[in-house]
Amino acid sequence: MGEKKKKGWSRRKFLVRSSVGLGVVIGTGYFTRSIWRRYLAGFANTLESPYQGTSSSPTVWFELTVNNKVILHSTKVEMGQGTHTGLAQIAAEELGANMDQMIVKHAESMSGNVDIFATGGSTSISSLWVPLREIAATMREMIRNEAAKIMETTPDKIQLANGIVTDGNDSYTFGDIVQRVAEWEEVDTPDLKPIEKAKYVGKPVPRVDLKAKVNGEPFFGMDAEMPDMLYGSVLRPHMVDSKLISADVSKAESMPGVVKVIQEEDFIGVVANSFVEAEKAKLTIKANWETNQDWNYSDVASMIEVGKGDAQTIQKSGSPSGILDNEEGLITAEYKSPMGAHAQIEPNGAVAFVEEDQATVMMSTQVVEITRKEIAKRLGFKKDQVNIKPTYLGGAFGRRLHTPNSIEAAVMSKAVGKPVKSFLTRQEEFQHDTFRPPTHNVLKAKLNGQGLIEALEHHISSGDVSYGSPLLPAFVNNLIGSDVGAWRGGMIQYSGIPNYKAVSWRVKLPFATSWWRSLGLLANTFAIESFMDELAEKTGKDPVDFRLAQIDDSKAGTRLKEVIKACRDKAGWSTEVKDGVAMGFACSTDVNVPCAHIAEVSMDGDQIKVHKVTCAMDPGMVINPDQVRAQCEGSIIMGLSASLFEEMSLKDNQLTPTIYGPYRMALMRHAPKEIDVVLLENDDKPGGVGEPPLGPIGAAIANAIYKLTGERRREMPLAKA
Repeated sequence: MGEKKKKGWSRRKFLVRSSVGLGVVIGTGYFTRSIWRRYLAGFANTLESPYQGTSSSPTVWFELTVNNKVILHSTKVEMGQGTHTGLAQIAAEELGANMDQMIVKHAESMSGNVDIFATGGSTSISSLWVPLREIAATMREMIRNEAAKIMETTPDKIQLANGIVTDGNDSYTFGDIVQRVAEWEEVDTPDLKPIEKAKYVGKPVPRVDLKAKVNGEPFFGMDAEMPDMLYGSVLRPHMVDSKLISADVSKAESMPGVVKVIQEEDFIGVVANSFVEAEKAKLTIKANWETNQDWNYSDVASMIEVGKGDAQTIQKSGSPSGILDNEEGLITAEYKSPMGAHAQIEPNGAVAFVEEDQATVMMSTQVVEITRKEIAKRLGFKKDQVNIKPTYLGGAFGRRLHTPNSIEAAVMSKAVGKPVKSFLTRQEEFQHDTFRPPTHNVLKAKLNGQGLIEALEHHISSGDVSYGSPLLPAFVNNLIGSDVGAWRGGMIQYSGIPNYKAVSWRVKLPFATSWWRSLGLLANTFAIESFMDELAEKTGKDPVDFRLAQIDDSKAGTRLKEVIKACRDKAGWSTEVKDGVAMGFACSTDVNVPCAHIAEVSMDGDQIKVHKVTCAMDPGMVINPDQVRAQCEGSIIMGLSASLFEEMSLKDNQLTPTIYGPYRMALMRHAPKEIDVVLLENDDKPGGVGEPPLGPIGAAIANAIYKLTGERRREMPLAKA
């Protein structure tokens, strides 16, 4: 960790290696298209996304104040996951600052500090682990050099600790130094501090946003305001697969408080003096919508069946098809999951002010750079003329990777020459969500005479996740031949099986589907891990022992086995039902992070009660144990809610339900009384933690239910009324 590193080295090295590897695969005539597509799918499955923003100037990232505070302008947004606290720890460590000095703010796009990727994919901490340390270390040396000038000594005589700079005789705070600096002189990136001597990294520290949240300070998107602000409301269809043919806006234009009705090719917006006036006027618009066909959920369920749509083999080892083509001894099962909403507390929206040569937009977004580009294109501006000012996010889970609402607010602002605040209503947020797609999974297997899996196939059918999203260019999916988000978690992690294959089936649905926390991980793990229990039962073996026997001794396999054993031991695993409570086990590997759950479940009639969940996870190096445990707890409860209750439907072209309540979600009474988290650290760098713990929970609960009832529930939600 103390090696000499140059700024941007890690990212460039990664990109060079990736490009060379990709070029070799595509360029050689030796590989067939199906083989190199599987290679690329495997590469994408283990990809740890690099940081894709600026790392050239520390002064873009850090602002030292005269009152001895250090402001970190973060390119990663805070949506409750605790990222800003972890980043502050990393920065304080290298800077020689005290955590009490650290303030973290969202970087505005006009500052030049922009992440080309986004905030998502469990990459905020892992992707910035090296770049942020390098940037902070460089800033540290810049402070050291300026302090040496002030103290009339050499930089090697200067020590930095706890925000204090000293040469052994005189001492100055960072605030004292900054008052004496006219212009910072950048230096080469120095050696990084040895992590084994870390003061903050690896330790639990209070969240940097705790005080503001406890005090209810206004910093979410819905709190945003600008002087002389008006309010906008956008006309949206109430039916899927529909197009606006015509509209009579005459009554809306004469409604009280209405400033202007804006008619664009893709939307109609009403701008008024208040939100209520804008909404009331919108309701008077007589719109004529054209639908392509009548849709019900039965149509969607039929479309999503394995065997329909476009198929692509994403993983293959050995010759599974030759073995599984023979019906004798064949074990098969199929599993389903419904479409689900994000259901985050804060609806989408934005406050925009478009002036003659500049646009300012305040909003909750995960994609600052993409939003900036899209607004600039729509307005005919250069992207440097658009300043996105990110706010804290009132929940996101992938929903704020899609931000057309910002364009609507900007267009309306330009039309009236004043700032416009425009947000979706709760009903509109449900109706126009970008849903988690429904899935259909089919698994086939054969066992050998030793009670091990001889061959295994996993077929995954799903609507789009990453296809059509501006976050991931279409060529990535086209190169691989399948939707990399839809089959996430669907590859076979049991590397000791000699013959296995995974196949992804892509289906285009008549409503928007896209990123949802963990993408396909929850549904695909539910299928595979439920099936693993079914196979274990066929052999008469303990489900945990059965899994361990299917894993090899590779690095990934060893990490997975250690996580499984840690979970088993911590929970006191038992296959017996005790006092009406059964244990269910499941595990998964996501973004190279293995995770295992044991759910302790009882049944009261038809009511499912999850009493306790034991979670073991190996995210590599842990920056803040409290933050990681909180992420595990949040993922487990979100996954529990989706597995037990959540379900969107489609009836007569209308998505339903559109409000909380009818859209069933886990309540406080459904949460486990205890979530016990065990963290292993079998890697020398941090991995993703935001999504991996969500994978196993559905299967763990379903496996426990089977022990209690003898009923194998192969369709989510598990607690259908």
